[in-house]
Amino acid sequence: MNRSPFAALTATLAALLVLGTAAPALAHDALRESNPAKDSTVTSVEQVTLEFTAKVRMPFVIVRGDGGQFHQGQPVLDGKAVKQAVKGPLADGKYVIAYRVVSSDGHPIEGEIPFTVKGGLKAAVSPETPTATAPSAQAADKPVQASAERSGGGVTFPIWLIIVVGALAGIGIGFLLSMRNKKP
Repeated sequence: MNRSPFAALTATLAALLVLGTAAPALAHDALRESNPAKDSTVTSVEQVTLEFTAKVRMPFVIVRGDGGQFHQGQPVLDGKAVKQAVKGPLADGKYVIAYRVVSSDGHPIEGEIPFTVKGGLKAAVSPETPTATAPSAQAADKPVQASAERSGGGVTFPIWLIIVVGALAGIGIGFLLSMRNKKP
């Protein structure tokens, strides 16, 4: 079977085009950093700050520990950052920041950040009564895709991308078959 150099070049360029344009479509917004940081030990916490790779909306943040929930008021959006006040100085112990936001591309980002307070107050601080409400129905209707923080760096693929790549591969194979030299 003879193959023309033009067909091989065309197939290579098509593959590079598909792979080169698919990479940005796979990137989703994610949590960049937090204060306190994941698994860190701090002496005191007055507020928690979550910084994302892009602007987010509809933040939902709680701070919980052995004694209940310790967040105070509603989270505040500040560009790419979300800030949540904490009720009083936290007593020594283990705590978790649980968050859920809607990213700039409409996908929910959620996760948990454990941290420890040590060397702060020895007496327990009374927790705030849970007053937070669940994220809106609009955010709940969207498919959940795990962030790098929660899934350990895994990437989810949207189904439309798989269909497009399959269609392009089929077109490329069809083109190569039609261009091959046939014996008379």
